[in-house]
Amino acid sequence: MDSKKLRRTILGVIIVFIIITGVIIAANRDMIREKFGSGTGKKSSNAAVSSDPEGSRANGQTDSGQLGNDLQGFMQDDGFFDPEVKYKSIETYAGRAVTPIMSSVAKDIRIMIVDSRGRLVTGAPFSIKIQELGEYTDDNEDGIIYIDGVRAGEYSVSMNEMDGFKVPNTVTTIKVKQDIEYRVLDDVEYLMLTEDDVDASKEDLEVKEAESEADGTENTSFDMADGNARKGIDVSKWNKEIDWEAVKDDGVEFAIIRCGYRGSSGGALIIDPRFKENIEGAIEAGIPVGVYFFTQAVSEREAIEEASMVISLIREYDVDYPVFLDSESAGGRGRADDLSKEERTKYHKAFLNTIASAGYETGVYASTNWFGRRINVDELSGYNIWLAQYAEVPTYEGYYNMWQYTSKGTINGISTNVDLDLSYMNIDTSIDHSAKSGGYTGVVEGDTGNVPVDKKDY
Repeated sequence: MDSKKLRRTILGVIIVFIIITGVIIAANRDMIREKFGSGTGKKSSNAAVSSDPEGSRANGQTDSGQLGNDLQGFMQDDGFFDPEVKYKSIETYAGRAVTPIMSSVAKDIRIMIVDSRGRLVTGAPFSIKIQELGEYTDDNEDGIIYIDGVRAGEYSVSMNEMDGFKVPNTVTTIKVKQDIEYRVLDDVEYLMLTEDDVDASKEDLEVKEAESEADGTENTSFDMADGNARKGIDVSKWNKEIDWEAVKDDGVEFAIIRCGYRGSSGGALIIDPRFKENIEGAIEAGIPVGVYFFTQAVSEREAIEEASMVISLIREYDVDYPVFLDSESAGGRGRADDLSKEERTKYHKAFLNTIASAGYETGVYASTNWFGRRINVDELSGYNIWLAQYAEVPTYEGYYNMWQYTSKGTINGISTNVDLDLSYMNIDTSIDHSAKSGGYTGVVEGDTGNVPVDKKDY
């Protein structure tokens, strides 16, 4: 091929390429303008900036076509990066992180909404979704959602979003049991409050039934015990600050300390404000201790909660004497005052069984008439009985292991009157408490005429 013909061929190829390129550009004109128009500085009918050059500079457009002087402006462009996975209550939201804590006693589900400090979060209508059951809301905004009458089985639970809070984007499984297991609840500490959290004047209403039953013959002396009994006291916040060394020097051989109570009105689990200082003070002074809890449980579940609270409070201490359930009225104003004899006994047994399952010796405190009219004592065999009767000689016809004989005692180191007790239990304070076995090893016969004998060793 000569050079002339070669040049014509090359020129034809170039022309064809130019024509094809022009057709492609024309067909994709809108896309090209969208892609490059904002960066070229050229005007377009679709441009977002003003066609007025002065107006463009007023909006921050430079001679190079760049909009604005912020070279990192693209970081604010939501569409610049690929979209990220969205989570419930994402970290950029300034809200409190909360977590649902779940448990089940039997045929029920309890969900507590707690914060990072392990405290119930109140004041918000949190809601949860349970597979096969539906959605449930904390209508009273107390941080607890309770569902009763649930069939046994496994359920998947998730938490719905809530404005002002960061909730986990997870699904948790909980197993619901058919029958009650009397065991300590792992999550009870989330339910425990202090008196700073409640109105104690409405909640701490226990009334000493024995005082109304006193016959006027009670002995208020601390020296009335014979050789078969040990002399002791029981105390709570009402006894104010106690000098335990002085108490020890005055001859006190044991102390039963209130660790807490369930609110008579609202039903909250409340720690006695002086429990810690009392139990630590008594132990440091070398006084063997036990504890008691004032109940207002109106179900087996609540009784198990009460027992679980007691265990959570005492597990770090050497407790020699039993854990007692204080069974009294709240002056007719308590939520449990109107329970039937059968109901009260059933709930007491749930408490006692739960305490025993944790390896502690346990029992019930009540007055003579309360044992006779409000509890089926025959169903409490095997548990310790702490009798409260303010008389020179008890008239109670059943067996008892400990006797509270007055509330008008005086002891050095205590500024108030104090309850005085006699124990007929053989307590071995040398027992290794690392196994949480308790310290009770039997009872001996005293001269009250009604003290139990020949009970099994524990």
